Amino acid sequence: MTVPIVPGGTGSRTRSKVDVGQLWSGGVATAIVTGLVALVCRWLFSVPILAPKTDGAYGDVHTTAFVLAAAGAALVATALAHLLVVSTPRPLVFFWWIVGLATVVVVLYPFSTAAPLSEKAATAAVDLVIGIVIGSLVSGVAERSTRVRQASDDTVSYSRGSSSRSRGI
Repeated sequence: MTVPIVPGGTGSRTRSKVDVGQLWSGGVATAIVTGLVALVCRWLFSVPILAPKTDGAYGDVHTTAFVLAAAGAALVATALAHLLVVSTPRPLVFFWWIVGLATVVVVLYPFSTAAPLSEKAATAAVDLVIGIVIGSLVSGVAERSTRVRQASDDTVSYSRGSSSRSRGI
């Protein structure tokens, strides 16, 4: 039989406390990193991101839109992580599933366009790298900025990430 946890009742309860400033500053930093990953792939490695190499790193609207979309995706992922941390059990498991499936969709999307195969493959590869960057950085920031408070009758434990400490009340 399952018994709901009642506020003020006896027994053990857990509650998450999110350091919003730390979470969102990490999300903004992730947005900058992902935008730079998109730009560097185009400029330094001359990856044809659904546009000819001859357009240069910042020579067309496709590159600008790609950089902004990568940065925007990182901010959306940060909002998702924030929502999941405050509302779901095991939020990072759900976060990784959502980011993983979204990455699969974004990686497959270029193959539905009329671009040459080389550009489709290059864009898909960069999309995969960006998905991995977003997933790893945002999940790390979310884990670091979340504190779980476990309260029972005589002990309060605080845990952050994988380490924890206890103190008597």
